Amino acid sequence: MKKYIIQSIRLTLVLIVLLCVLYPISIALAGRFSKGNGGGEKITKNGKVIGYALLGQSFTKPEYFWGRPSAVGYNAAGSAGSNKGPSNPDYLKEVSNRIDTLLKYNPTIKKADIPADMVTASGSGLDPNISEQGAIIQIKRIAAYRKIDERKVTELVVENTSKPFLGLFGPSAVNVLKLNLALDEIISKK
Repeated sequence: MKKYIIQSIRLTLVLIVLLCVLYPISIALAGRFSKGNGGGEKITKNGKVIGYALLGQSFTKPEYFWGRPSAVGYNAAGSAGSNKGPSNPDYLKEVSNRIDTLLKYNPTIKKADIPADMVTASGSGLDPNISEQGAIIQIKRIAAYRKIDERKVTELVVENTSKPFLGLFGPSAVNVLKLNLALDEIISKK
């Protein structure tokens, strides 16, 4: 019995050193060598931080690209999904309202053309990206509200689309904040 207690204490001490000391230090060091030095990739405009590349923001004006809906109001302190299933009547009503809003502001698209990411929140509620199709369905609206050529807006979408990792893993995605900043740049150069 004494043999097992000593082994258990040794194992506990080894795991404490590994998991409470070495692992956190290695993660902190890895963060120091990443973009933003572990504080996130900050996006600045005129020297002022206006957002983070990996944190979604709410865009509701029709002259901007809209991001993925958030179940937590884009509050990073309360990151979470809605946890409502596809048969929940409240959830279905919420998704239906989002579809109606998209169709109202984008009258040239059909309901079947709306990608799921434009009407459903991500698991974290903080997704900064939309699908390439989610950006494409908004081009006509943006061009009309901004009174610019659709081709320019399309070029911006193409320039701001990140392709799948190694061309294989994950979908093409568009960072909404970066795209909207690029859109503002075109307008400021007019």
